[in-house]
Amino acid sequence: MKGLLISLLLILSMSCNRPTEQADATHVELITAQPSGSQVGEYVVDIIQDTKGELWFGTLQKGVANFDGDNLNYFTTKDGLPSNRITSIIEDKSGNLWFGTGSGISKFDGTNFINYSENDGLCSDRISNLFIDSKGTLWIGTWGGACKFDGTEFQDFQLPYPKIGTIINPDTKDWITSIAEDDTGNIWFGRDGYGVTKFNGESFVHFTTKQGLNANTVQSIAIDNQGDIWIGTRVAEKDKLDTTEQFGQGGLNKYNGNNFVHYPENKGLHNDDVYAIYKSNQNEVWISTLSHGVYRYANNEFIQYDVPTPTMSFAQDQKGNVWLGCAGGLFKIASDGEVVNITTNGPWK
Repeated sequence: MKGLLISLLLILSMSCNRPTEQADATHVELITAQPSGSQVGEYVVDIIQDTKGELWFGTLQKGVANFDGDNLNYFTTKDGLPSNRITSIIEDKSGNLWFGTGSGISKFDGTNFINYSENDGLCSDRISNLFIDSKGTLWIGTWGGACKFDGTEFQDFQLPYPKIGTIINPDTKDWITSIAEDDTGNIWFGRDGYGVTKFNGESFVHFTTKQGLNANTVQSIAIDNQGDIWIGTRVAEKDKLDTTEQFGQGGLNKYNGNNFVHYPENKGLHNDDVYAIYKSNQNEVWISTLSHGVYRYANNEFIQYDVPTPTMSFAQDQKGNVWLGCAGGLFKIASDGEVVNITTNGPWK
């Protein structure tokens, strides 16, 4: 999801039924603190809090920013990263951090970086997302397909192409936008142009507009505690050069195991672009829209927050604060509902 959003920002039994689910939306007017200091990154595209409680922020130009509870530090190519363009961050069970970059992936043990590229068997150096499944396998989503890493060698993972009736953008036909795992061990792949593909360990099932998706241009996948699959899609027609033709289906989809549910009553969640989706520790689903801020879905209700810039990533810390990586900097929604622009000067606490 992040790759195309970044590009856009930089240049400016399955059922075919499509039921809608009406959920009232509450609009929250947020009080935003005046920022002081420079932005942590102009584009903050991924965020995690590691098992030690430290926060890590992936930026497009400044490498990785780390807040250890007291100080903010940056790691860049000068420290051993293969690129300052960070697109994904995850932590493995041993406490190692893995960074997806514009020039391969990097493993950081707290002291040293070990880098992997196409020369080491990686399917593509243009990384879009990283995911570790319940078996400990590292999955790598790239602009050139998917592969997995067992700690020793890389293995290409070929996804079949479903038959679709829409025109495919040749530049993004192998772009893996998201990877997730459900509670039965199925691996779900988001694809830009080919919808969603589910892999059960032996075979593949495809979900496209034929099955009820708003659009085949999938940007994100999140799975809640009930097993519902939340899928964000963008409007594929926005790829067209003619501005009079840049309108079509897109938005938020929820797959409940039988059919797809849509939310046309909420601005930005239908016939528009939905990029990042995140499930919090409280089983709340956070959704980013292109021009209508972010939504929090809980107890069958949407709450809309006026985040002033498009959001590309979410993370919840151990205190319950929700961090937003945005095109325009880093923001935090505190437990009292206040949204704050966090700069290099904070406020961190």
